Amino acid sequence: MTAQVLSLSELSSSEDWTHLFGAVLCFGHFNTIHPGHVRYFRTANQYDGPLIVAIDGDRQIPEEERNRIFPESDRAHAVAALDMIDHVVILNTGPLIDLVKLIKPAVLVLGKEFERACPSNVSQAVSEVGLHGGTVLFDAGETHYANAQLFHTTLSDLEEARWHAFQSAQKAQNVLLTDVFSILSQSTPTRILVIGDTIVDRYVACDPVGMSNEAPVVVVKELETQDYVGGASIVAAHVAALGVQCTYLSVTGSDDRAKFVSSSLIDFGVDAQLLIDASRPTTFKIRYMVDNQKLFRVSRLKEHSISTELEDQLIKQITQMAPTLHGILVSDFVYGVITPRIIDFLLTVSREHCIPLFGDLQCSSQVGSITKFQDFYLICPTEREARIALSNRDDGVEYVANLLLEDTRSTNMVLKLGAEGFIAYSDEGEGELLQRQHFPALTVNPVDVAGAGDALLAAMSVGLTQGLSLMQASALACCVSAIAVQTVGNRPVRLDQVKEFVYQRQRFTDAV
Repeated sequence: MTAQVLSLSELSSSEDWTHLFGAVLCFGHFNTIHPGHVRYFRTANQYDGPLIVAIDGDRQIPEEERNRIFPESDRAHAVAALDMIDHVVILNTGPLIDLVKLIKPAVLVLGKEFERACPSNVSQAVSEVGLHGGTVLFDAGETHYANAQLFHTTLSDLEEARWHAFQSAQKAQNVLLTDVFSILSQSTPTRILVIGDTIVDRYVACDPVGMSNEAPVVVVKELETQDYVGGASIVAAHVAALGVQCTYLSVTGSDDRAKFVSSSLIDFGVDAQLLIDASRPTTFKIRYMVDNQKLFRVSRLKEHSISTELEDQLIKQITQMAPTLHGILVSDFVYGVITPRIIDFLLTVSREHCIPLFGDLQCSSQVGSITKFQDFYLICPTEREARIALSNRDDGVEYVANLLLEDTRSTNMVLKLGAEGFIAYSDEGEGELLQRQHFPALTVNPVDVAGAGDALLAAMSVGLTQGLSLMQASALACCVSAIAVQTVGNRPVRLDQVKEFVYQRQRFTDAV
C-alpha cells in the first residue's frame, strides 16, 4: 500500500498528527530512489514505530540547484511507493528541526557520513531529538554485493518489475530507446581505441562423477572445451559489434593463445595491434563448470609491468592514431599493460586532441585502485572497488559516489551494484547536486556474469562517442549488459540484438 504523503504546513495546522508521535524518522532530498536509499530505509525499518521519511521541500533547496532536482511532489510520491514506508512528509515551510519539534521522533536515522560532518539544519534537529530523549543513529545500511529477491517473488514477476523500473528510469530522464537507436543509426561513424590487458577465457564443461574415495575431493569428467577472447579484447569486440570502428592495442605472449585472439578479433571486425612480450604468456583463465555452475577457476599469468621498450612502442602507436580518434577506452585488469607512464601519456593525448577517456579497472582478484584514473570522462567501478579505493566501508552509496568523483575529478561515473544494476552519475553541470539515475539489472537469473562489466563499458563508450547523453548511453548499456550475461562465455553483443531484446520485453509488458 502506498504511504501517506503530507506536508509540514498541513501537519502544523492540524491536530491529526498524534499518530506520528514517537516514530522512526529518515531524512534526505531523494531526487531519485536507488538501492542505497533502500538499504537506508530497511535499516530504519528495523526499529519499532511507524517509518516516516522527511524530504527537503523545493524551498529548502538552494535556488541554483532546483533545476537539477525533481519537484517535491514527484520525489515524495516516489518514496511513498516503497512498501516499507508509512508516511512521507514534505518540508515545504521549514527545516527538519520543525518536524522534529512537532512529532518528537523516538529514533532519527541518518547516513553514517552525517556523524563526521553535519550541516547546520541537520545538527539542530539532532540536538532537538536529544532534548526530548530520542535516539540518533548514524547508519546508511549494510552493504551487500548480492541480493535475495527471489526468496520473495517469482522469476517472471521480478523480471517484469525490473523492466517497469527500467521504463521508469527512462521516463525520469526523458529517454526513449527509439531515439537512442535513431541517433546511433544516423551518427557519423566514430573510431575508438581500446587499450588494456588481453585474456583468453577457457570454459570446460564437466560431468559430475562424485566424491573420491581416497580424499574429500569432488571428481568430474571433462566433456567439452570452448575458448573465448576476454579482458580488454572482448571490450573491443563489443565496441565493433555495436557499429563503431575499433582499434585494439595490447601486449600478448608469443604463443598460440595470442594467435587465437588476433584471429578472433579479425572475425569480429576489430583492427588488432598486438605487441609481443616473450617474458609473459598471454593471460589464460580456465573455468570448470557443471551446467552453468562454475566449480573453480585456474589462472595462468604474469603480472609484472611491461618494459620501457614496450611502453615506447605503445606510446608511438597511440601518437600516430590520436588525430583520428573520437574516444580512448582503457580496460585495465592490473596485469601490467596499463602502467603509470601509459596513463600519463593518455591524459596528455586526451588534452591535446580533446579525446574523451573512458576507464574501467577490474581488481576482483588483483591489487589495484580506480583512483589511478584521474580526469577521465567516464569511470565504471563496482561499489566494492569504490569502497576499497576510498577505504570507506560504512558510508552511504551516495556519499561514496560523491567522494570518488571528487577524488578522481571524473566528469561521469557508472557505479556498478552487481545484481542491483548500476547508478549513473554526471558532474557536468554546476552546483553541488549531481545528476543521477539508477538502472536495474534486467536479467534476473544470469547464466554467466563474468562479462557484464565489459559489455557495459563498451556500450557506454560507444553511446557517448556517438552523440548520446549519459542517461541515453546508460539505457543502452543496461540492455547490452543484460544480453551479455544470458550466455556462457564472452560473446560480442550486436545492436540488432539490443533492438530485439527491447522489442520482446516491450511486447511482454504490453500484453500484461
